Amino acid sequence: MDSLKMLKIARNGYIAISLIFCAMGLFLVCKPGCSAVIFCTIIGLLFIADGIIKMIGYFSKDFYCLAFQFDFAFGILMAAVGIVILVRRETIMHLIFAVLGLMVLMDALVRIQMSIDARRFGLSLWWRILLAAILVGIFGMILLIDPYGGAKMTMVLTGISFLLEGALNLGVAIYTVKVIEGKWDRYDQ
Repeated sequence: MDSLKMLKIARNGYIAISLIFCAMGLFLVCKPGCSAVIFCTIIGLLFIADGIIKMIGYFSKDFYCLAFQFDFAFGILMAAVGIVILVRRETIMHLIFAVLGLMVLMDALVRIQMSIDARRFGLSLWWRILLAAILVGIFGMILLIDPYGGAKMTMVLTGISFLLEGALNLGVAIYTVKVIEGKWDRYDQ
């Protein structure tokens, strides 16, 4: 597969997954009492899809080389966690919010590092990614700590985290992944 086609798949996949995270976040905020089994199944599938898109993104050659630079290992981790959630649903339900908080926090930390790299690269709006990543990281920490302890409130916090996570990744995909026709000769050698 050529670099341009792979990059388009990765960028469009990233955008689609980001929009799904946003939709899932809105759903959880509006319907915090949804079934835990259905919730875990959807999250497992979403994590697997996100992991695959991240790995495809890593092997694509985007012009700035920012959005996907840490996504190979993180993509494998996302897919593995998704599989564990699906296979061990009953066991993981007791830990699901801590697992989600940890994954959100990890992605936020990667995006903080990416925003600093974007600043070095000369992207003028790097600070927006930084602020959004810090906010997402705070919500990831809140999920890890689970200060409310109630399932409904924690589900609402998860929804907010997913909404912010989706918005952050959507911004990253749109702002830092550039598909420039005709600029691929130097990468395809």
